Amino acid sequence: MHSYNPINNYMKTIYAAVLAGSISICALSPAIAQTAKPENPAFKIYRETSPKINDLVHTKLDVRFDYKKRYMYGKEWVTLKPHFYPTDTLRLDAKGMDLKTIAIVKNGKNIPLKFTYDSLTVAIKLDKVYKNNENYTVYIDYTSKPNELKVKGSAAINDAKGLYFINPDGTEKDKPIQIWTQGETESSSAWFPTIDKPNQKTTDEISMTVPAKYVTLSNGRLASKKINADGTRTDTWKMELPHSPYLFMMAVGDFKIYKDTWRGKEVSYYLEPKYAPYAKDIFGFTPEVMEFYSKTLGVDYPWNKYSQIVVRDYVSGAMENTSATLHGDYVQGTKRELADRYYDAGRSTIVHELFHQWFGDYVTAESWSNLTVNESFADFSESIWAEYKYGKDMGDMHSFEAMQSYLSQPSAKTKDLVRFHYNDKEDVFDVVTYQKGGRILYMLRNFLGKDAFYKGLNIYLKTNAFKNGEAQQLRLAMEEASGKDLNWFFNQWYYGAGHPVLNISYSYDAVNKKQAVYLQQSQDGNAFTLPMAIDIYSGGKKVRHNVWMRNKADTLYFPADTKPDLVNVDGDKILLVKKTDNKTLDEYAFQYFNAPLFLDRYEAVDAAKAKQTEKGAQKILLAALKDKFYPLRIKAIAAANFTNDDVRNAAQPILVNLAQTDDNNLVKAAAITALGKLKSADNMNLFKQSLNSQSYAVQGAALNAIGLLNPTDAVPLAKSYEKDSEGVLKQAILSIYASNGTDEQWTYVYNAYINGAPQTQFGLMKKFADFTGRVKNPEYAQQGIKAMADLGIKYKQFGIAPTVIQYLNSVKAARANDTAATTAIDKAITQLN
Repeated sequence: MHSYNPINNYMKTIYAAVLAGSISICALSPAIAQTAKPENPAFKIYRETSPKINDLVHTKLDVRFDYKKRYMYGKEWVTLKPHFYPTDTLRLDAKGMDLKTIAIVKNGKNIPLKFTYDSLTVAIKLDKVYKNNENYTVYIDYTSKPNELKVKGSAAINDAKGLYFINPDGTEKDKPIQIWTQGETESSSAWFPTIDKPNQKTTDEISMTVPAKYVTLSNGRLASKKINADGTRTDTWKMELPHSPYLFMMAVGDFKIYKDTWRGKEVSYYLEPKYAPYAKDIFGFTPEVMEFYSKTLGVDYPWNKYSQIVVRDYVSGAMENTSATLHGDYVQGTKRELADRYYDAGRSTIVHELFHQWFGDYVTAESWSNLTVNESFADFSESIWAEYKYGKDMGDMHSFEAMQSYLSQPSAKTKDLVRFHYNDKEDVFDVVTYQKGGRILYMLRNFLGKDAFYKGLNIYLKTNAFKNGEAQQLRLAMEEASGKDLNWFFNQWYYGAGHPVLNISYSYDAVNKKQAVYLQQSQDGNAFTLPMAIDIYSGGKKVRHNVWMRNKADTLYFPADTKPDLVNVDGDKILLVKKTDNKTLDEYAFQYFNAPLFLDRYEAVDAAKAKQTEKGAQKILLAALKDKFYPLRIKAIAAANFTNDDVRNAAQPILVNLAQTDDNNLVKAAAITALGKLKSADNMNLFKQSLNSQSYAVQGAALNAIGLLNPTDAVPLAKSYEKDSEGVLKQAILSIYASNGTDEQWTYVYNAYINGAPQTQFGLMKKFADFTGRVKNPEYAQQGIKAMADLGIKYKQFGIAPTVIQYLNSVKAARANDTAATTAIDKAITQLN
């Protein structure tokens, strides 16, 4: 499951909006501050691994769909056996179903069984006591009614009804008719009765009868297709290797299939027709990733095929169903859109889900408490692919950003990575399990060395193949590979919470020729044990010292004939730590030009940002504008203070050059944006030339820059780009219309706003409010007020209401003479409070 992405993830969207500056943290904090609640008794419950009384062996389903009623009619033959102890009972999860018949299959005949059903689980009395060397098959005739099920989702998965009918009546224009499933965590039992626990594994056979015009996808191989006389077709899919019930999937709809291959195995991409021409552009790197992961892990991709399908209205980011990953539509894009994305949320999700085929599907977390052995690995995989494909800087940046996501959520520091106490299993899908866990693995790889680390993963996978795993098994595998005791590491990082808060300071003793390094951990609780490298740069050489910090405070002394140019604590920039590093600006300048890593240079740019009147800071920033790694060029552009004459005069020619010649579209766009803010007419030709770019990001930046220089001309210019505008260009058109448009542009802005992704709505909210206050037509004003109020109510639980109220009050002030608007705003504010 990839849960942290900008689509269908409310919390992440709001954080993204905060980071983008469209929502202030101050506006969010009052609501967040008020959410403290008394301790929940659920936290006192020990969340054990689900006991095994019966084991699933094989699951055979025969299903057909009622689009009008949103029902699925199912017949199931589920084969089981007692796990160890003899039993004459069976309990299956079956959520919100009509159970018509439950029978034992004997000699080809169905013999009815007695059962009791409470709408969530069914208790079945078997026909006799079965021993664990006896298989038995139960037949169930049932109806799944997912839309009548009352269930809740989580921050990762915002709904949990298992089976989804998308636009089943065909009434929504420009939206395809689709059916798809989402099993994680325990929602597969909303569409077939099963033991819906991750520590169960079963082979399966699924026959789907669907309108003949549609294609289907499920786990495993398409074993047969049968045309029926009534205009339907029955497709039978067989998964002949065992996997957990939450990884079962079905999808039905009008998809175009692009067939690729990896080592003779089918690799296929299912897309709606509009995006079918771009299948290779979106997913074409998949075989390369399969090869990289197979070689890195020493375990070849284990399933018979790998399919990826993109669906509408998906309830999370993506889902690693065995051999058939399902993606939300944010991974789609045309060639032009993809040209601006680089290693974005879509591409990182693609590799994340693929790594799950090993960590999650081949070896599955035995309980949700141990979700880390699924999700931390998938998060980690995003960084190692980035490192392999785009270079060490990209891998390091991805891991660093994951750590920053974790550190940005204060409540996360109270949660263990392996979590035996939680309110709801869905709560474990969070920044601790994903981002913190991924960073911990990145740190462990560095500590053990890549060869030992990957040998440990190989042992873990081979030992637990087609079975379940937990963190202790990972520890044992790593110890076997490396020969090192790792109890200290797992106790600290897996079975403990929080992180070190580290203060680093320095002094040089010229008399005794010693360099002192003072390390102080200030977090609550015990000290973290931290192995680290300390690099000392002096006289043109770097000397590395490998040290262990085991106490809350340590003072380290190193011989040094002269004061070092730089003492670089955590020379590998790998620790999961919140740190304050008391280096001087000169030391940061030396670090930028001499220390090799992404984070060395990133920290130097950060230090320079605050001291731009100093020559040393200017030197760092100007160099960073030409950094070899494009995100650091963008960071330097954003950091530079162009109100400082020295900075502006030195940077402007560099920015012009970047805007014209940089090989990265996002750098070009950032440079144009910075030049636009200078409002210099000398750059108008550059902006107009940039409108000819094939990059939406570059065009959007240029249009915004023209809007700042000449708002009147920008409105008709924006209109000429309406027909082919996506991404940043569309945002720019909306921004110009919202800032400078009249009633003539209202309908375009309003429709784009209400149909936009959440980040579009948050990013445009201030300008949309201004436009709502400015329009002459009172009906338009009512539309704008309702749109903002609806947004605030939808995301109220995430603390967005104070910001929306602020903007509604600005509309109220602007429309003081509009009684209807005032009434509507007062009503909306009441609902938001």
